[in-house]
Amino acid sequence: MIYIPFLGAIALSAGTILEKLLLKKKKLEVTLYQTASFLSIILLMVPLLFFFWKMDSGAWELKNILIFLGVIASAVIANFLALYALKWEKVTNTEPARILEPMLVIVLAIIFNLFIQGFQETNIKLVIPALIAAVALIFPHIKKHHLRINKYILAAIFGSFFFALELVLSKLILDLYSPISFYFLRCLFVFLMSLILFRPDFKILNKKISFNILIIGLVWIVYRIAIYFGYMKYGIIFTTLIVMISPIMIYIFAGRFLKEKLNWKNILSSVIIIACVVYSLFS
Repeated sequence: MIYIPFLGAIALSAGTILEKLLLKKKKLEVTLYQTASFLSIILLMVPLLFFFWKMDSGAWELKNILIFLGVIASAVIANFLALYALKWEKVTNTEPARILEPMLVIVLAIIFNLFIQGFQETNIKLVIPALIAAVALIFPHIKKHHLRINKYILAAIFGSFFFALELVLSKLILDLYSPISFYFLRCLFVFLMSLILFRPDFKILNKKISFNILIIGLVWIVYRIAIYFGYMKYGIIFTTLIVMISPIMIYIFAGRFLKEKLNWKNILSSVIIIACVVYSLFS
């Protein structure tokens, strides 16, 4: 089942590019897209609930309800900030900020492990290659003279932080659900929060855009279920290391479909990340 996190990496890269292509449409606002995309995920997942529903009684404990609310709040903020950055900035420009997410996930997992009993993310054989790969992700975007940060890059940075926080918080309560039931409930409440906060006008959506949103929603379902499965089966750090392959594919897809160039630093970074993944698989 080790291929499942790899499937998540592929879905993440494909979903990012598809979202960028769709968000390039001027009339499609971020708030409308966010709300509609979560609605599409909910609708697509309803049939799966008949076969994969699981929710233990422990989910109703106050502590776990508060953690779940933290996941929802982080997800609403993270999605809005990430989509805002993706709509108005090039993928290759926002990717340096977006790729902070794996490093933040690893750092937060280590911190949580120090303070939360039973978190169990201390395997040094995985931590070291994961941190090396995270640094390699950032390396191509270090500029010699200056670092350009505009409001879109800043939004992507904060979006990465809240996505990382959401994922690490999710690990605390994932065992109480199946990956499918947890993602469904997460998306249901994110949709409701987005609907209340943004009050979007769905009349703007035509059949073509709606169909594209459904396709992207399907991709995100594959991504998140793969990630949650990886967290439960292999742990946060190992799964995150595997998912670090996704920026490599994002650069390739961006060059192919968005005509954005790949440089030698990206190539070197990709080689280092792949080496770290191979090492972790056989260590």
